[in-house]
Amino acid sequence: MILTLTANPSMDRTVTLDAALQRGAVHRATTTTTDPGGKGVNVARVLTAAGRPCTAVLPGTGSDPLLGALGALGVRYHAVPTAGLARTNLTVSEPDGTTTKINEPGTALTPDTVAGLTASVRELAQRAQWVVLSGSVPPGVDVGWYGELVAVVRETSARVAVDTSDAPLLALAAGFPRTAPDLIKPNAEELGQLTGRDGVALEDAAAQGDPTPTVEAARILVEQGVAAVLATLGASGAVLVTEAGAWFATPPPITPRSTVGAGDSSLAGYILADLDGEDGAGRLARAVAYGSAAAALPGTRLPTPSDVDVTAVPVH
Repeated sequence: MILTLTANPSMDRTVTLDAALQRGAVHRATTTTTDPGGKGVNVARVLTAAGRPCTAVLPGTGSDPLLGALGALGVRYHAVPTAGLARTNLTVSEPDGTTTKINEPGTALTPDTVAGLTASVRELAQRAQWVVLSGSVPPGVDVGWYGELVAVVRETSARVAVDTSDAPLLALAAGFPRTAPDLIKPNAEELGQLTGRDGVALEDAAAQGDPTPTVEAARILVEQGVAAVLATLGASGAVLVTEAGAWFATPPPITPRSTVGAGDSSLAGYILADLDGEDGAGRLARAVAYGSAAAALPGTRLPTPSDVDVTAVPVH
């Protein structure tokens, strides 16, 4: 079983336009969709679609449309009672694949809800192979909470992956090696935040076929105790660095339609490959294949195995 935690879940509404977005103009949508979201929820959706047992832990009330939407998709969840409903995030998708996101901050969590989420992770992690801690933390939650949860998971046999950004990410790194997870999935900007490098320069170098700067930055985190660094570089591909080596994968040619959920799909692909016993190159190939498949899908659609072609991903 894989366990995901989404402390700040959402209902993700996507509006698709037939022309480029212009500020101040009136636009008419060609399609609109609404799906359950939040980074951990997205990972759970991809894993569930791939036939892997997965439980999404999140704050939620019985009347929250988010829980009904998860149930409709067949995603198993464990909801910890909270006072408010999940936030709504808006994505505007343009014909060339450009996406503009407007994310609400989310409902503040009470100390009781935070304690309930922590207790749920502690209990359910005892039956899990992986625990995925993903996304932002809502108002009322200490930015160091993910570090505390890594320590909680360390008390079990489960491995732990973290995908977050900004203050929670920096707080997690401040506790390395005590809070170092088995897997961390930064994008170029986040890797730059963690290592003092220029994230744009990392991505630009990879676009020119040179992943060396990204590999060197990721190795800093491995030296601090992180077992594996999966650095996603957008259209330039991704890098995986572990103590055993480093690999660089470039994505197959696609027509980009939406970047929503691409990073989450990459993380899910990595875990699927790991559960299948793949080596580093195989885990990276599956991660890039899933991320690319997500980017080729419209709105908040997430990939199923039939959307993914691992053989189209070259790994160096």
